[in-house]
Amino acid sequence: MPLGDAVRVAEPELVDVVVVGLGVGGEEVAGRLAEAGLSVVGVERDLVGGECPYWGCIPSKMMIRAANALAEARRVDGLAGTAQVQPDWAPVARRIREEATDTWDDTVAVRRFTDRGGRFVRGSGRIDGPGRVRVGDQVFQARHGIVLGTGTRPSVPPIDGLADTPYWTNHQAIEVERLPASLLVLGGGAIGLELAQVFARFGVRVTVVEALDRVLAVEEPEASEVAAAALRADGVEIHTGVRAERVEHDGSRFTLRGDGGAEFTADQLLVVTGRRAHLEELGLDTVGLDAEQRFLSVDDRLQVTDGIWAVGDVTGEGAFTHIAMYQAAIVIADVLARARLAAAGPDASGTASVVGGAMGASSSLAASGSSGSAGSVPRADYRALPRVTFTDPEVGAVGLTERQARDRGINVQIGYTKLGSSTRGWIHQVGDEGFIKLIADADQGVLIGATSVGPSGGEVLSALVVAVHAAVPISQLRHMIYAYPTFHRAIEDALRNLR
Repeated sequence: MPLGDAVRVAEPELVDVVVVGLGVGGEEVAGRLAEAGLSVVGVERDLVGGECPYWGCIPSKMMIRAANALAEARRVDGLAGTAQVQPDWAPVARRIREEATDTWDDTVAVRRFTDRGGRFVRGSGRIDGPGRVRVGDQVFQARHGIVLGTGTRPSVPPIDGLADTPYWTNHQAIEVERLPASLLVLGGGAIGLELAQVFARFGVRVTVVEALDRVLAVEEPEASEVAAAALRADGVEIHTGVRAERVEHDGSRFTLRGDGGAEFTADQLLVVTGRRAHLEELGLDTVGLDAEQRFLSVDDRLQVTDGIWAVGDVTGEGAFTHIAMYQAAIVIADVLARARLAAAGPDASGTASVVGGAMGASSSLAASGSSGSAGSVPRADYRALPRVTFTDPEVGAVGLTERQARDRGINVQIGYTKLGSSTRGWIHQVGDEGFIKLIADADQGVLIGATSVGPSGGEVLSALVVAVHAAVPISQLRHMIYAYPTFHRAIEDALRNLR
C-alpha cells in the first residue's frame, strides 16, 4: 500500500493518569491527583458528578424531605392540635431543578475539576491497549495508570412489551414536573420504596409490584415488615411474589400483567429493578480482561490489573456514594505511591512529571488509611459497610444480616428491641415505628451486623458502624454510657437482650 494511502492513526498524547468516568468516585480521584501535581485527563460522556447529584442521592433526598414534612404536618392531630395539609409538587421540582442539578447541567462541576488542575474531555473513553485510552479521535497514553469509574445504568428486565412503552427509570421520576394520578412501581428495593412513599404522600395512587416474597429483600425480615406497613399506612398497595410477564401501553395508561393472572393498571410505570455495569463498552479485551463479567473484579487496593484501577458502582461492592468515596481515597493513595516510586527510580525516557506536591499528598493519604501500617496504602475492608434506605421510618443496616451470618456457620446471638418500648420512642408516640437488631458472633464476643429502623435510623446506625468496624467487645459496649432519652439508647436494651 502506498504511504499516502495508509490509515492515519492518532499519535498518543503522554499524560500521567486517565480517569474514565467522573461520577463521585472518579471525580474525586481525578481532582485529588490533579491537585497533587499529576497531569490528569478526566473523561465523562454524561454529567460530571454522575448519578448521585443529578438523579440519585441529592434530588431524591430533597423529595423525601418534602414528603416527610407533609407526613409530620399530618401527625399534628393528636399531638398538638389540628392541621390541614395541601401538597404542592411545584416547589419540590423547582428546588431539584434549580438548586440540586442546575437543570441537569454540569458546567459548575466541570469547572470544579479543571480548577483543580485537571483536563476535561467530553466523550466515551475506551481502553485501547496497555495504558492507552481512546476518546473519539484522541488517544492518551497514561504513564502511571488508568482509573475506571464508569458506574452503572438502570437494568431493565426483558419483559414482553416493556421496551416499546414510555416507562420511567429513576431519571424520569426525579425530573418529573407534574405528578401522574397513579403510578406502578416495578421493584421493591430501596429506590422503589423511597420513591413510592414520596409520590404517595403527594397524593399519587401508588402500587408496588415485587417478584420476591418481601420488599427490601436484602435486609432483615423485620425491616421489610416495618417498611411495608409504613408504606401501606401511606396508601401504597404492595404486591410481593408477583413476576411481571407483560407490559402494555394504550397511549394513556399502562397495564402490567403478572404470573397467576395478576393485573395492574396506572397512568405511569416506574421500573427500578436494579442496575448493571456495561463493561462491554470499555475495551477490556485489549488488555486481556473479561468483558462478560457483571462487575469489575478488584483487589483490596481496587486494582483490576497492573496499572488499571476501578472505583464506585462498577466494582459491584455496593451502589453507594460513600463506598465510591471510600474507594477513591484508596485509589488516590495507591496511584500516588506508584508515581512516587517511578519518580525515585531511573527514568531514562525523562517523562516522569511528578512534583513535590504529589509526593507529600501520597504520604499523607497513605498514612491516613483505615488499615495497614503508617506509610502503606490502605486496603479496602467492607465488613462494616453501612447502608440506609430513606423511607419513613429509615432503615439503616451494617455488616451481616442474621441469615448471612448463619449461612457462614457463625455461632450467632441476636439482640432485639422495639423502638417504641424505649423512652424516646414512647415520647415520640406518632411515627415511632422501628427497632434495633444486633447480630453478634458469640465465639468472638463482638457485633458483626446490626439494623436500626426508626425516625432517625440512619443516624443511630453510626454508633453500630463503629462497633462493627472496630470489633468493640460486647462487654465494653454494655458498659458504655448511652445518653437519655435518645433513640440510640435503645442499643443498650438490644445488648441486654442478646441471647
